[in-house]
Amino acid sequence: MSKNYETVIGLEVHVELATKTKIFCSCSTAFGGAPNTHTCPVCTGMPGSLPVLNKQVVEYAVAVGLATNCTITQYSKFDRKNYFYPDNPQNYQISQLYLPICQNGSVEIETSAGKKNIRIHEIHMEEDAGKLVHDEWEDVSIVDFNRSGVPLIEIVSEPDMRSAEEVIAYLETLRQTIQYLGASDCKLNEGSMRADVNLSVREAGSTQFGTRTEMKNLNSFKAITHAIEGERERQIELLEMGRKVIQETRRWDDNKESSHAMRSKEDAQDYRYFPEPDLVPIVVSDEWIEEIRSRQPELRPQKLERYKKEYDIPEYDAKILTGSKRMADLFEAATAICGKPKKVSNWLMVETMRLLKENEMDADELSFSPEHLAKLVELTESQTINSSVAKEVFEAVFREDVDPEAYVEEKGLKMVNDEGALRSTIEQVIADNPQSVTDYRNGKEKAIGFLVGQTMKAMKGKADPAMVNRILKEKLQS
Repeated sequence: MSKNYETVIGLEVHVELATKTKIFCSCSTAFGGAPNTHTCPVCTGMPGSLPVLNKQVVEYAVAVGLATNCTITQYSKFDRKNYFYPDNPQNYQISQLYLPICQNGSVEIETSAGKKNIRIHEIHMEEDAGKLVHDEWEDVSIVDFNRSGVPLIEIVSEPDMRSAEEVIAYLETLRQTIQYLGASDCKLNEGSMRADVNLSVREAGSTQFGTRTEMKNLNSFKAITHAIEGERERQIELLEMGRKVIQETRRWDDNKESSHAMRSKEDAQDYRYFPEPDLVPIVVSDEWIEEIRSRQPELRPQKLERYKKEYDIPEYDAKILTGSKRMADLFEAATAICGKPKKVSNWLMVETMRLLKENEMDADELSFSPEHLAKLVELTESQTINSSVAKEVFEAVFREDVDPEAYVEEKGLKMVNDEGALRSTIEQVIADNPQSVTDYRNGKEKAIGFLVGQTMKAMKGKADPAMVNRILKEKLQS
C-alpha cells in the first residue's frame, strides 16, 4: 500500500538587474556582444584590480525588497564566497552571507486553491560568473566573461510551496513585480531570471523535512514544472524502494526530460566565506529608504483594483491587461488618447492575444505604439472603416506598427457611405440572385445572409454591413 506524500519546495531565484554597467566596474551589461568584449581587469579578476560598488544596484535591491514586504538591512556588507571554477575569474564570488540587504519578506500568490503567502527568507546582492561554452566538435570548453560581474539579486524563499502550480504563481508574481519596478526585464530565455528548485518529499502529515535536492539549469516555466514533477516522482520511488534520497545538486535536461546528479551539496563552510576586504559596508539611511519608496511605481495589485473601478473593466480582463507591464502601459496610453477604455481593452484582449498566441510571442515583445492603437479605435468608432477591415488594419499595426490612417488611405479601405452607389449595387445583386430573393420572401430568413455577402463582395468589403442589411430588407419587402 503506497503512502501519501507531500512535496516541499523552496526557490532560489537569481535576477540580473537592469543597470547599464556591472556591479563593481563600468563595463556594459548589454546582453549579446562578441565574447569577452564587455570586460576589464576588475571583472576578469586581474591581480591588483579593485571593485567599486554601483549605487544603482543597491537602489534596485532595496526597491525589490520594499515591494516584497522585506525589512531593509540598514547596515549590510559583502562577503567572499570561495570556489574554483573556470567561469569564476577571481576564484571567489563577491556575495552576501552574513548581512544580506533585505530579510523576512513575503509575496501573496493566487492559485486554483485560493490565495497564499509565500515567505521570503532574504534577498542578497552578488556578482554573476562568466559563461562556459562547450564546443562539441573540438571537445573543449571556452569561457566568455561578458556576464562576469553583471549585478544579480538572489531571492531566497522559505520552503513554503507545495506544488508546481504554486511555484509558477510565485515566479509570475516576482517577475511582474520586478518588471513593474523596472529593476530587470526578467527574461528567462536570456537568463536574466533563473530559478534553482530545492525539493524534498515527506509523508503527508509529517512535520519533519525530507532530504532535499537542488535542481539547476531551469530556463522556462515549462522546464520548471516538468523538473518538479519528475524530481518528486524520483524521490518517492526511492523512498518506496526503501532507499535514501541523497542531498545533491542535479542538472535538469529539458530535451531528455530528466535530471542527473552534478555534485554532492556543499555546506556554507565549504565556501570559506569571509568579509570582503576590498569593499566598505553599505549604510542605508532612513532618508534613502524613503526616497526609494517615494519613487516606487503603482504595482500590479493596485493597478488591478484601479482598472476595475476607474475603467469599469471585468476582473478577468483587468488581470490579463495588468499581467504584463507592456500590456498595461499600452492600455493606459491608448485610453488616454482616445478616451475609450472598453474598446482599447477589446482590441488587446481579443486580437492582440490571438496574434501573440499565433506568433508564439510574449506580451513583453509587443512593439506597436499606443497612438496607432488609439487611431484604429477612432477609425472604427467614426465608421470610417468597418469591423472586418479594422481586423486587417490591426494585423498590419501589430506586425509593423503602421499608421492606421495612412494604411487605410493607401489601400483604399475607407467605408463607402454613398447610399446612392450602395443602392444600385444592391439592385444588381437582387437581379442576379432571383432564387435567394424568392427563398427570403418565402420565409427563409437565412437567405438574406447570402445577399449581404454578395453585396459586401461587390463593394470589396468597404460597405457598412448594417446599412447593407437595412437597404436589402427595405428592397425585398417592397
